[in-house]
Formats: sequence, structure tokens, C-alpha cells
Amino acid sequence: MLGYQVKYQEISIGGMEFNIRSLFDHQQYHDPELEAERLGICPDSWPLFGQVWPSGQVLARSMLTMDIAGKRILEVGAGLALASLVVHRRGGDITVSDYHPMIPEFLDENLRLNNLAPIKYQAADWSKVNEELGMFDLIIGSDLIYEWDQPALLADFIDRHSADKVDVFIVDPNRPNRSALCEEMSELEYAGSISQADCILGNGEAFQGSLLHFQRDDARFNQ
Repeated sequence: MLGYQVKYQEISIGGMEFNIRSLFDHQQYHDPELEAERLGICPDSWPLFGQVWPSGQVLARSMLTMDIAGKRILEVGAGLALASLVVHRRGGDITVSDYHPMIPEFLDENLRLNNLAPIKYQAADWSKVNEELGMFDLIIGSDLIYEWDQPALLADFIDRHSADKVDVFIVDPNRPNRSALCEEMSELEYAGSISQADCILGNGEAFQGSLLHFQRDDARFNQ
């Protein structure tokens, strides 16, 4: 017996169809070995990884047409990693990252359900240095800055894992901390822009939010 409830959803991302195993609702909690507690994940936030969030669907949709050829790609705070599944199905070089201990289990099952090959995964705490993770040409994420201290942590994490030339795309549902992240990225000398990401999702729900795009090209100084 799992100790938590799950459900199975069919999710359409453009022309791609995915079968996704997720937590049944937001009331789940299962941490018998206290792994999540040791990582600082409280019972209220424990189930957040296991939902298909609107921002994640918008990010996944944007990956349908993103130029991914020859790029190392990292999804940050991936949760159920729907955007990574899109990139993976397109043949992209994608690494999934998050720090919740249940994510590898859900990721493996969703890969199996969709007849996809194994995918690279790295546990990543934004506050800690992880030299094994490496550097990336494209970094993506969705709904990442809902706590006051997250903009600075996220900006530093992105900077540590950015290649000399990098693009960063983050879908944000217009949370109050959005401006703080933009300021942190500007201080790290990333050029930034914000575009409207309002749309109707595949299930008919309306999404209101923004697409944050940050760029930096240090390669031009190393020629």
C-alpha cells in the first residue's frame, strides 16, 4: 500500500498527449522515513510537487516550439516535470531537478506510462553547491518564487549553472516576488524581459501569468 492516494490524468500539450500520475489532491502527506522533514519540507508543502499546476502546463506548451537543438537544458523545481517530458519526447538533452524525495518515483512512473526512455535527474537544493549538476544553455521553470527568500536563492542557483551563453525562461502566475527575481537577475548582469502568458489551457481553464526571459552571453568576452 502506497500510504498516499494518486490519480491518472490525460493531458494534452499542443499535439502531444501524456498520461500523468499525480497525487489525488493537496491533502496528501507521507514521510515515513522523515526524508522530507530533514530537507525542511513541511506537511503543508509536501504535496505541492505532485500536482499538475497551470504554470507547468504553460511552460510545457512553450517547449513545443522552443529551439532545443544542441542545447543542454535544465528544468528547475520541476515537480512532475511535464515540460521536461515534452523536451524529452522531442529528443532534447534535458535534466530534471528538484529536491523533493518523492519526485524520482513519480518521474520514473510517468516515463513508463508514456513509453519514454529514462531521463537524467539531479536532486538540487538551491542553497547548496552541486558541482555534479553542471552547466546549461537553457534553463526553464514554472511557479518557482512563492516564498520571500526564493528570488535570491533561485537567481544564484541559475547563475551557478548557466553556460557562458544562456537563456532562462520562467512561467510565473504573477506572484508578488516576480519583481524581486527580476532585480536579482539584473544584478547578476542578465538582460531580462517580461511578456504576457495569458492563455486557455487544454482543459478549458484560463491562465493568467507572465513569461520571464533572462539572457546572458559571456562568450563574446572570451573570444
